[in-house]
Amino acid sequence: MFSLKLQEKTRRDVLKLTAAGVFAPTLSGWLPLLAKAAPAGGSGKAKSCILLWMDGGPSHKDTWDLKPGSKGAGEFKPIHTAAAGVEISEHLPNVAKQMKHLSVIRSLNSKEGNHDRGTYMMHTGYAPNPTVVHSSFGSSFAYELASKHESLALPHCISINGPGVGAGFLGMAYSPFVVANPNGKIANLSPPAGIDEDRMNRRLEMLSLVERNFMSQKRGQGGVDHHAVYSKTVRMMKSPATRASLSLDSESAEVRDAYGRGSFGSGCLMARKLVELGVTFVEVSLGGWDTHRDAFDTLSKRLLPELDKGMAALVADLDQRGLLDSTVVAWMGDFGRTPRINQDAGRDHWPRSWSVVLGGGGIRGGQAVGDTDKDGVDIVDRPVGPMDVIATMTKAMDLDLATQWTTPRGRPIKLVDGGTPLKELI
Repeated sequence: MFSLKLQEKTRRDVLKLTAAGVFAPTLSGWLPLLAKAAPAGGSGKAKSCILLWMDGGPSHKDTWDLKPGSKGAGEFKPIHTAAAGVEISEHLPNVAKQMKHLSVIRSLNSKEGNHDRGTYMMHTGYAPNPTVVHSSFGSSFAYELASKHESLALPHCISINGPGVGAGFLGMAYSPFVVANPNGKIANLSPPAGIDEDRMNRRLEMLSLVERNFMSQKRGQGGVDHHAVYSKTVRMMKSPATRASLSLDSESAEVRDAYGRGSFGSGCLMARKLVELGVTFVEVSLGGWDTHRDAFDTLSKRLLPELDKGMAALVADLDQRGLLDSTVVAWMGDFGRTPRINQDAGRDHWPRSWSVVLGGGGIRGGQAVGDTDKDGVDIVDRPVGPMDVIATMTKAMDLDLATQWTTPRGRPIKLVDGGTPLKELI
């Protein structure tokens, strides 16, 4: 069992030096994310995970678990897929062709029907607790596996189109580096406007002097090695491979069109490029799933077509490049949506019974695990909880499910607490 004792000492004083203007605002917010707070000791292989996050809460009855003829069945019809006996929405025809690589879990009960709490639960496996901030599974994977790629000039936890969920007590070193727009320029890869290379180097020299003086006062005991932080940051800025991995300019029109040129499709393409370089965890967000009204127009005209192109192209591309076996792909959101349709032609919050999708990383594809009743209301077969999903991904990442850390306040926290990998998938 791997154990870590994080230090109580805060980094606030050192971070204030950065915010004071040594590097200017464009860099001060994310540089600490590249720090290495403590030695990573993951016991598994250097695999990767891509999370496709459906922000707002997707409906199972309109995506993966249609119930034609049921109460609240909705407007969409099910279609056959490449997986025998598994049917999904007619608005996911490209994903249907890739279902031999993917499995649907149709019996998830996540209990949390509030957006913030549901997002926290699905990213950590834990309900929010005022006494501790848990690490997302993406940050946990990055912490355990980042040491496998010490030479990589990129963060090991990256979130595209959204902020993601942080590393909690593991520290900012493993929180997501945020790419707000995969189709735009990432300002953090360049110095502030008007700052040339010579001036940048002078600022780095000044920073080094300030830090040496700071550390000589022994105020940073147990803290981050900030020289290493900024050294890796500068390496990231100057690395052609880094700039190329965070840009889609070199991709052909054919590839761009296959993924879709919207922010989600572009994010999926960037995620493929990043895991190909060895990044441990990438989250790609597609927002707009909080469909309390006009759900079927929103789904059929925007969300499902965008999801269909990006997700299908990602799985197919990973498979073609020989990366799918070493990359876990997960699809999920805050919670599900009500099996009934409300008066505004939408669906409301529903954590009681809904679906998630897993594939890649050795996870068996082509299956539907669990089931709901004829109306999609109650789970009638194979109940699954969020921690079971995380346990399944953790096992697929070849990490020890017994991994436990100790928070700065001495509290033991498990990577997987009470969850069991789904034997049908692992």
